[in-house]
Amino acid sequence: MTPRDAADDNTPGRGPGRWSDLDRPPLNAAALRRALVRDGGLWSELRVVQRTGSTNSDLVALAEGGGAAEGTVLVAEEQTAARGRLDRRWTAPPRSGLFFSVLLDPAEIPVERWGWLPLLTGVAVATGLSRAAGVDTALKWPNDLLVTVDGEERKAGGILAERAGDHGVVIGVGLNVTLRASELPVPQAGSLALAGAAGTDRDPLLRGVLRSLEQWYARWREAGGDPAASGLQETYAAGCATLGREVRAELPGDRSITGEAVAVDGDGRLVLATAQGVQEPVGAGDIVHLRPA
Repeated sequence: MTPRDAADDNTPGRGPGRWSDLDRPPLNAAALRRALVRDGGLWSELRVVQRTGSTNSDLVALAEGGGAAEGTVLVAEEQTAARGRLDRRWTAPPRSGLFFSVLLDPAEIPVERWGWLPLLTGVAVATGLSRAAGVDTALKWPNDLLVTVDGEERKAGGILAERAGDHGVVIGVGLNVTLRASELPVPQAGSLALAGAAGTDRDPLLRGVLRSLEQWYARWREAGGDPAASGLQETYAAGCATLGREVRAELPGDRSITGEAVAVDGDGRLVLATAQGVQEPVGAGDIVHLRPA
């Protein structure tokens, strides 16, 4: 699906439904570019589109066709075919969240360390939201963003990384910002507003998250992708709600492992201590939290 770039026209009444919900004004693309795109910085281009299928799919196609450079940011006010891990689909009302993808090109970093990029993004998003929204965001391994609503952990967002060509990695972030209780797709979902965020203006939230991502990505690259030397491994573990819990890892091939999540190793894998006394690293799979931390 071809994205429609209508976000620079903030004139009320232009385009169907743009101002149908006054609590959810459109993003100001021009102001975001002025704040984030600068000489010597990571972000080279920022585009806001009114509606598209998936920002990740669009940006992967642009990158593979030579139409996007490292640091390109593609933001959608609405996604109609958004994807999560395991090709799961989800939708949200227009302008109710932050739905964006970024193109990174860590060509000088060993490929075996690229698996840290989704975890790095989780740390960056959590850090940025703490500063910009005044809300605590926990990380569920490997790619979920959790908030607390009425004393319960709820998923407020997720992260999806995909290869784009030989050296590119597209990382997509979906974050529920003003989603109301009546709009939740499942009872386990949440949003920043429902978690009592001090601010839900999406412009400063996006600026805060992208600035945090730029800082963490620079630290990781300067350390040659080493998660320990960059401080990424320690910071991720400190904010990971999965560690210290009894979990079930649902693995490809209809296998599952149950154990206590005791560490995130140097490859970004979750290490489970099983009842058999074995420590088993899990590199991919669905994680189910079985008891509180």
